[in-house]
Amino acid sequence: MPFNEQWFLTTVAKHVRKANIGKQGGRHLFRHTMATLMLENGADIRFIGAMLGHSALKSTQIYTHVAVKQLKAIHEATHPAKSRKRTANPAATPTARDDLLAALDAEAGEEEAE
Repeated sequence: MPFNEQWFLTTVAKHVRKANIGKQGGRHLFRHTMATLMLENGADIRFIGAMLGHSALKSTQIYTHVAVKQLKAIHEATHPAKSRKRTANPAATPTARDDLLAALDAEAGEEEAE
């Protein structure tokens, strides 16, 4: 059976309406969702724009607001300053940085001895 675009779009629009998510249509909902998910998963915005047929990057930039939210969440969860704040007495606990510097110092000392 050949693909019938109009049937597909009508069916999707009906299900979107029934889901009561406050959105309309199907085609643009799919395009927006695909572009947003690709951007969140690391795709370059220029490639997304090319797939969507945008001639200007400005047209694709509407998707970046979602990526900025995700970036802020990742920054909050993984920034090194956050782990230092959780340590009660950072001076008493050696950090990965301290371990790395000690290893580099030891390695430099070995090279000098040779």
